[in-house]
Amino acid sequence: MVNSNEILKLINHYLDHIPYDRKPKELYEPIKYVLSLGGKRIRPMLTLLAYNLFKDDPQSILPTACAIETYHNYTLLHDDLMDNADLRRGHMTVHRKWNANTAILSGDSMLVLAFQQIAQCKPEKLKQVLDLFTITALEIGEGQQYDMDFENRNDVTEEEYIEMIRLKTSVLLACSVKMGAILADAPEKDAEYLYQFGEKIGLAFQLQDDFLDVYGDSKVFGKAIGGDILANKKTYMLINAFNLANEQQAKLLDNWMECENPDPQEKIAAITELYNEIGIDKLAADKINFFFKEGLKLLEKVGVDDDRKQELLSYTKEMMKREY
Repeated sequence: MVNSNEILKLINHYLDHIPYDRKPKELYEPIKYVLSLGGKRIRPMLTLLAYNLFKDDPQSILPTACAIETYHNYTLLHDDLMDNADLRRGHMTVHRKWNANTAILSGDSMLVLAFQQIAQCKPEKLKQVLDLFTITALEIGEGQQYDMDFENRNDVTEEEYIEMIRLKTSVLLACSVKMGAILADAPEKDAEYLYQFGEKIGLAFQLQDDFLDVYGDSKVFGKAIGGDILANKKTYMLINAFNLANEQQAKLLDNWMECENPDPQEKIAAITELYNEIGIDKLAADKINFFFKEGLKLLEKVGVDDDRKQELLSYTKEMMKREY
């Protein structure tokens, strides 16, 4: 078996050496830039670690695994543009470094490159892999649309929010692990357990992202803290703050939501204080832990020896240990 550090090196080497021979260079430079910013490469890591549960040559499916990373970065490029974000992984976003039109066009090209990389898998697996990848891409778009719709609603429920992040975030992690299982000829039942495992871990991961937007360190987190608060984004934190607030707290929350051109740091500090008073920090931490444990239970059901699961298990625990 290959350990996670060795797998990460394989992924980074592959992404660093993708040839960009086509022109114009102004189209491909932003793609190289985005992929060079690094990150944890969580999705291709999960693909290769899932494959490694069943087979010992994960390097043989590198193009397919890295297709998921290319696709993921395409979604981030467009998300940053829609959110008007300044930073991604501590660096300027593409629309800030270049412009919005470049971000759109280079992102579209990244999507095409992802399908090109996917197509390099074994011919006998291509339809199954493409079907999974295409459905996942459609679901992610659906999740993004729900997220945008929520901006104009004040009645978003916790259940609706969880479904939105399942679509927008979790299904790509689920796709990643299931794709590794498919390419490794895993039994269908095990591939499905791994998909569900990825879904639960993805929910925990996104809820932790919400948490870190309030309580994280921007140097560690890679983007400015409090962005969701400033954008009045309907997160797990805000939805439950309104659900659990007393009359006075709810009024303060409403005032901050309706305040035009507030001082950013003052608003972030005030909302964070309200979250602390209401107990949103503990509520969110408990929910993160719930989904994480549910995911681990599903991994236990996969029909391979526990020693083969150890690398994926260790990596999953490590990826959730982002500093607050």
